[in-house]
Amino acid sequence: MRSESEVREQYEFLTEQLESEEMSHERVRMMFTHYKRALGWVLEEEHI
Repeated sequence: MRSESEVREQYEFLTEQLESEEMSHERVRMMFTHYKRALGWVLEEEHI
């Protein structure tokens, strides 16, 4: 299992990537959005 800081870093990285102009291809954006949600759920579960 990854540490919370590693998961947070990945979450922040993905957020930045999704906001980037280079990430305009819809399928890539959708994939990153799902991955970002999954990371968010992991972070939420760890704090419950």
